[in-house]
Formats: sequence, structure tokens, C-alpha cells
Amino acid sequence: MKNVTIYTGPYCNYCDAAKRLLARNNATYKEINVAEVDGAKEEMIKKANGKKTIPQIFFDDQHIGGYDEVRALEKENKLQEMLK
Repeated sequence: MKNVTIYTGPYCNYCDAAKRLLARNNATYKEINVAEVDGAKEEMIKKANGKKTIPQIFFDDQHIGGYDEVRALEKENKLQEMLK
């Protein structure tokens, strides 16, 4: 299974929804809270090609996007394959 990283922030409903979605699909993930980790927001923006919104989700080094993109993959039954 791929290494999943999710950049999150405080009081973020989309972050919470993304974490529930990943858990529902048996994906373990590393969570990086941009409000708590020095330099994490800048790192996220760089890795996500300038995107500043949270959550930002990565499978290994592949940028997937935010909650909407991961939810779309789940709806299209593509998420499990991408996590392999």
C-alpha cells in the first residue's frame, strides 16, 4: 500500500471528512497539521504546486488534491487501485 500523507489544519471540516474517507478505505496515513509543524505550510504549498488550501493529500510523492478529488476517486471506484 502507498504511503499516504495528508496536510491538515485546525477546525477544518474537509480535513476531518478526508481522514474519515481514508480510514473507511483502510488507508493508513501520516497527518501533518500545518498550524503545528514549523515550515509545513510552505512545504505543502511547494509539493502541491502552489495550492494553499487544506487538506492536500499525497499518495507516495503523487499529489492527489483535496477532499473533493479523493471523494471523486472513491465514487469512481478508483481509490482502492490507486492506494495499492
